[in-house]
Amino acid sequence: MKINSAVQQYLAEIQIPIRLSCLDESGWPVVLSLWYLFEDGLLYCATPKKAKVVAYLETEPRCAFEVAADQPPYCGLRGRALAAVEPERGLEILERLLVRYLGSAENPLARKLLSRPQPEVAIRLEPMTLHTWNFSQRMKNSVPQPLPKPCPQ
Repeated sequence: MKINSAVQQYLAEIQIPIRLSCLDESGWPVVLSLWYLFEDGLLYCATPKKAKVVAYLETEPRCAFEVAADQPPYCGLRGRALAAVEPERGLEILERLLVRYLGSAENPLARKLLSRPQPEVAIRLEPMTLHTWNFSQRMKNSVPQPLPKPCPQ
């Protein structure tokens, strides 16, 4: 899927978790938040190999996602994706996520995540559909001081 440059920039710049929705073993939807990277039109997350989300996505790779902040101006993107679990890239993606979200892999949280006994796996999300929204103009007179942040177009 071709992703326009404004959406690419938004996904690269905003440092908030992705909300990922998938189906659990009973067929009910679940939503979880994960750190993500955007690269070459794909989204990557990392999680322990035994995390339930890994089994969910291996059983049913169709999923949905949203990247949107909880503070005004409300804007973001959502879409549908096909997920694939990539065990061989787990550690690499985790290390890159630590730098993206924590600034370094040299801090207590990063060391804790890197020292877990079970291996990490990467989750690759290939977007199938994307929808953006941006309520900045609609909200400009309703919110005293909206926090500056990138919004997709």
